[in-house]
Amino acid sequence: MQTETAAAAPRGHVMVVDDDALFLESVSTNLSDAGYRTNVFPGGAEAISHLCGRPQADLLLLDWRMPGISGIEVMQRLRAEKIDIPIIFLTVLSEQIYEEAGLLGGAVDFVEKSRSFAILLRRIELILGGEKKRWQAPADGQGGYADLMLRYDSRRALWRDRNVDLTLTEFNIVAYMIENAARDVSYREIYDIVHGEGFMAGDGEIGFRANVRAFIKRIRQKFRDVDADFARIRNYPGFGYRWVDGRDP
Repeated sequence: MQTETAAAAPRGHVMVVDDDALFLESVSTNLSDAGYRTNVFPGGAEAISHLCGRPQADLLLLDWRMPGISGIEVMQRLRAEKIDIPIIFLTVLSEQIYEEAGLLGGAVDFVEKSRSFAILLRRIELILGGEKKRWQAPADGQGGYADLMLRYDSRRALWRDRNVDLTLTEFNIVAYMIENAARDVSYREIYDIVHGEGFMAGDGEIGFRANVRAFIKRIRQKFRDVDADFARIRNYPGFGYRWVDGRDP
């Protein structure tokens, strides 16, 4: 079962999935008061069924730990169906390993339930307000660099004509590095692609650099799964990374 609320002057459409009825009601009420239209669902199966019907929504707030289908499983199923709705995980888990698992799986943010609604609202505004780093896809919907072909319409990456199984966030990172291949791309720039400009992790600069390194490690491994000799992402310690074409020294 789902419940929908409509704000008088909606700022966006947010779906909320959580098995805690009181938390679900509180978040949806606060969102409605803040000007957002909401749909709420008490479980992952209902949310999957709703989204697979291809309705329009701008953002999904998703509980990490739910009976039946967990939040991470909901995300995996949606991504398998090529449903790329931005996802913010809501959780009581604070260990960094859970945050990295969510972000590496394709989520855009990770917010503990103990944080105030004002913080959650700010995260939503960062994502829906267009403050994520964006770029213009080529007119024909694809672009590339040396042995890499990017298909922006389907968010697919082909390395020497072999598919690289990137998540949406990983694709966005690679695309940004390709578009800026003539220079070094900083940790901060890459982190902004994931979270939105100006966001700062709980551990500050150390936190966001560790997060970016985890993403790059995962991306490199996926390319090496299709080409063991892949070495096009070069690290510049203390600053960031650069995509090289194989001829750079």
